This record gives sequence, C-alpha cells and structure tokens, in this order.
Amino acid sequence: MEDSLNQYIGEGNGELHRVIRIGTRKSELARIQTDSVAEKLKELYPDVELKIVPMSTIGDKILDTALSKIGEKSLFTKELENALQRNEVDLVVHSLKDLPTALPEGFTIGAVLKRENPHDAVVLHPKYAGQTLDTLPEKSVIGTSSLRRAAQLKKRFPHLEFKDIRGNLNTRLKKLDEKEEFAAIILAAAGLRRMGWESRISQVLGPDDCMYAVGQGALAVEVRAQDRDIVEMVSVLHHLDTVLRCIAERAFLKHLASGCSVPVAVHTEVKDFKLYLTGAVYSLDGSDSLKETMWTSVTPANQVEKEAASEGVQRVGVTARNVSGAAQEAAEKLGVDLAMLLLERGAGEILTVARQHNEAQ
Repeated sequence: MEDSLNQYIGEGNGELHRVIRIGTRKSELARIQTDSVAEKLKELYPDVELKIVPMSTIGDKILDTALSKIGEKSLFTKELENALQRNEVDLVVHSLKDLPTALPEGFTIGAVLKRENPHDAVVLHPKYAGQTLDTLPEKSVIGTSSLRRAAQLKKRFPHLEFKDIRGNLNTRLKKLDEKEEFAAIILAAAGLRRMGWESRISQVLGPDDCMYAVGQGALAVEVRAQDRDIVEMVSVLHHLDTVLRCIAERAFLKHLASGCSVPVAVHTEVKDFKLYLTGAVYSLDGSDSLKETMWTSVTPANQVEKEAASEGVQRVGVTARNVSGAAQEAAEKLGVDLAMLLLERGAGEILTVARQHNEAQ
C-alpha cells in the first residue's frame, strides 16, 4: 500500500501530487468530523500533506424550508461531489446519513468509519432541566427537522407537539436557549458528542422510543471510484461492524425506494457473529406503521481471508475491499429481504400516503 501511494503522490502523470485535498461542508460539526478523518489518515500516512477544502451545500443555504420539502436528493452532498468530479478535491467526508443510497456514476464510498452512538438525543430548554419527554407539560413544543423523528415521537408522546426547526447544531441550540418557542429539540447524539456538547444531552432515546436514520452516527469518505490508490488509501479506515450494519440499512432504504421525504427508521447490531436489522415505516403522524426484525450470519473479522475480500465491488455505494465479500453480500441481502417483507405487508402504501401528505402541507 505504501509503495502504491508513494507512486501516486510522487509520479502520477509525471507530476508531484503530495497534497491530498479533502472536501467538507463549512459547518463547525462538519469541520470537526473532517479533521478527525484527516488526523487518522495523517497517522497512517505521515508523508502525505492533507489540505481541507470547505464549501457550502444546498442544505446549508436554504434554512427557511423543511428538508423534506426542498425536493433535492443530495441536499448536503451535491456541491461536494461536483468538486470531486472536477478534480478540485480528492476525497470528501460526509455524515453517512446525508448520502443517498444511489451515488452518482463514478463515485464510491471508500470508507465507513467506526460508528458513534447512532441514537437520537433530547436537549431540553434550560427551564425544563431534569425533565424527560414523558414529564414535559401538555402541548410542549418539540423542535425537529426530521419526519422520521416526529412520526415516531408523536405516537410515543401524544401529549407533545412537534414543529420544524432548521439550521446547524449551533443555530438550533441558540434558538432553543434564547427563545421560549421550544421546550426541547431532538438532535443526533453523535453530533453533540463530536462537538463536545455531551453535557447538553438530557435524554438518549432508545429504539423503543425512536429508531434512528439509515447511516446515522457513521462517517463516510467518498472518492472517485477509478482512483484506485485513493480507494486503497482510505480503505484502512473501514470499521467491520459499522460497514456491515450500514450496508444492511442502506439496502433496506434503497429497496423501499425512499428518501428523506418519508419516515423510515432502522436499528442494527452485530452480536455473536449475527447481524440484526430492525426496520420500520410510518405515516406522518405515526398512527400507521410497520416494523419487523430479521437477522443473518456474518463472518468474523479474524476469519476473513484475502481472497474472500470484496475487490472493487460496490454494495449500495460502498466499496469495502478489506471486508469479507460474503459478509457484505449477506448484509445487503438482509436489507433487501426486510424491505420486501414490509412491502408485502403494505409499506408501499404507507410511504406513498406519507409522501403525498408531506407534499400537500
């Protein structure tokens, strides 16, 4: 690997390419996440110079409209991928949950890093310190930009009201603290922890209260699929369990033919060499839903032979060259099988109605 990378940075097209340019969104959280990936790469490849290239995306610019109504599938990724396509950057760091299950042609997810806590968290207004969603007063307003969160929580906490809130983490926390509009907001626990704001977490929502978004808590490194040396360079960042969990989740979402405009939620875990996937779909108010769990066997990391690794094969956009191809195939099939089961039981109708109601609001 070191030799091929040295050749890439020293002899590519007869020019010196000692700088690896990493694209990222401009938000503070995105920068923290990108810096964490850059630090890992620097530890592994100390001779490579890394340059961070920040830029704004559609999702960062449109802050007065609910994400589910903008109608753009690549809200937080399109501009970054354009820069990747124009060779202005060599790789891009994303929150995996922002990446569509079908990537533009020529791109691949070259690394899925170890997942942070994927669950959602409750951040209370200071005046409600010490309370939980259960104990908040009747008709307290909860802020969330996610149809998935709102659908689950409306059913679980019928005494509460839910209202859309947009902006980066800093902006949403400021809106919560400085105004009386919201009693609490729901955010990803992973983002709060990465920002060093774990003390703001009043309550972490378990799967019985609110299952999480596909890919939530995981970071992804997107690269040009033909840049084999870059793919190889970042592949060492793959985390086995996270890769398999996220392939299953993304396959589930893709086979449902869904996106951010409808409420779909998952929960996964790897235990005793078995991958468990729980998936659910909801109506907008949570009154109608379908939820099932399936599992499959996956190969333990210490038994993966080189010849069993997946060389250049993409599964729902992920290229994991150092992960057992059989395990990846099993994870992908698990996601597809669970989606098919829910579709057979009427998930398509629930999602169609949810999408129509969302567009009509």
